[in-house]
Amino acid sequence: MTGRPRANIAAMPSYKPGKAAAEAEAEHGISDAIKMASNENPFPPIPAIVEAMTAAVTGVNRYGDNKATELRGAVADWLGVDVDMVTIGAGSSALLGQVADAFVESGDQIVYPWRSFEYYPILASRSGADAITVPLSDGRIDLDLVADAVTSETKIVFLATPNNPTGTALTTEAIAALLDRITTDTIVVIDEAYREFNDPAHGDPVEDLLPDHPNVLVTRTFSKGYGLAGLRVGYGVGHPDVIAQLEKVTAPFAVSNIAQAAALAAVQHHDEVMEVVGGLLEERSRVRTRLLDAGIGHPEPHGNFIWIPVGDRTDELALVLERTGVVVRPFPPEGLRITIGTTEQNDRWVDALVAQLTGE
Repeated sequence: MTGRPRANIAAMPSYKPGKAAAEAEAEHGISDAIKMASNENPFPPIPAIVEAMTAAVTGVNRYGDNKATELRGAVADWLGVDVDMVTIGAGSSALLGQVADAFVESGDQIVYPWRSFEYYPILASRSGADAITVPLSDGRIDLDLVADAVTSETKIVFLATPNNPTGTALTTEAIAALLDRITTDTIVVIDEAYREFNDPAHGDPVEDLLPDHPNVLVTRTFSKGYGLAGLRVGYGVGHPDVIAQLEKVTAPFAVSNIAQAAALAAVQHHDEVMEVVGGLLEERSRVRTRLLDAGIGHPEPHGNFIWIPVGDRTDELALVLERTGVVVRPFPPEGLRITIGTTEQNDRWVDALVAQLTGE
């Protein structure tokens, strides 16, 4: 957009995706460190996806389809929506950036609960917008407070569900009540990066909200449940007018042909992918039971991670775990976010955490 002042990069909040396992090994003189900090799927993509990527490799001398036509059509058919309601982006984070680029000018407001996804304040700063944050209540998003924070200057509301990092989730019924309280001039982004791990009882915003609310945009990714974090591919679903605005600010050829082929195979083999997700959900339940049995309280998780609210001990415990070869994501002075991995990986960090918090 014209007339927007250049962002002050130095003033932006830094994004800390988590220390790499190799860094922890070098720093502490250990081996076999595991990274449980970035909510990655611990398993590689299913064979059908790998085959699709392999077949696409020989075409990397060409750009991928700028419109991702085949993938867009497959997503639309899968979700039961018109193709002009779907856009493809380089991960859902890129789509969030496009929302800010398309709808926000300097001096506008962006509202979001906090703590939540760390990219939201970066987007507000980059856009020159005023970030209006709404406190969580016991790790949960209070939509009444969100509605109270929205003004005529609010251009975007970001709602992560499940929320990152606390793992709590919103129902579509509750979101509908929020939508009834604000005007359609405000775009409400329902950020569902962890949708595959969420309880279906919370509802589907594509089915439950989009038909009656043209200001809703749903963003999802193939990074987490589908194991494609390294490829950067996701999709957004919304009213055709909203989608058209997003596509005006997308980077050319943003999604590679390999990423498009992988995501297309993921859609085509969704049921097979969900078997892998089901195993992670079983692990999440097992880990949660172990923690509760040890007296370590935490919100019920709905993502592929668990939030441990340890307050002022956050940095201390993160360092202790790192020295044992487990890299987690600290959010001082609030808590630790720890990814659900394999059974062996999970037992490793649970054992270490229980020992620190209970002395057992």
